[in-house]
Amino acid sequence: MVEQSMWMRKVAADPGHSQWYVERMRSLARAGDDLAGEARLVDAIAPRGAHILDAGCGPGRVGGHLAAAGHRVVGVDVDPALIEAAEQDHPGPRWIVGDLAELDLPALGITDRFDVIVSAGNVMTFLAPSTRVAVLTRMCAHLSADGRAVIGFGAGRDYDFSAFLDDAAEAGFTPDLLLSTWDVRPFRDDSDFLVALLRPR
Repeated sequence: MVEQSMWMRKVAADPGHSQWYVERMRSLARAGDDLAGEARLVDAIAPRGAHILDAGCGPGRVGGHLAAAGHRVVGVDVDPALIEAAEQDHPGPRWIVGDLAELDLPALGITDRFDVIVSAGNVMTFLAPSTRVAVLTRMCAHLSADGRAVIGFGAGRDYDFSAFLDDAAEAGFTPDLLLSTWDVRPFRDDSDFLVALLRPR
């Protein structure tokens, strides 16, 4: 049994938190806010009809957009309420309740490795710190040899970018490209956001 994620601790402390988050995303979508920036970047680097894992998919906004663009999407999230919302709002992908620290999709019959793994929405900062390397290691194991992981999160969330890159290296990744935004601006020492494109070594 792995340490409980920071997200599920938040849900345990406030049982309405998941539904609040779902409704917030739905409200932003109704208002016409751009919720697909991460998906556009992933779509741009993925081959057509790619096999894509949305790791920490939440209510499905990234994976749903990628599926609509013609990709074969699997989404995994530890929160059953978010997976239920993903199934309602974005039918098509396979949505799975699961802890990324114990990710084993071949055990569920998903044996093809992934062309791209995306982890958006500050997912890495909602993990239990003791599971960070395990999550990255399991992501790496699920990627094809020439696949890439695209992971983005903000500064000031108790996970320094340098520590993340060290953890990624320990998990078997090499950085291809570091950006400061999902719209492809360069990463600098003073950037307050990191989008890391990683490949398996």
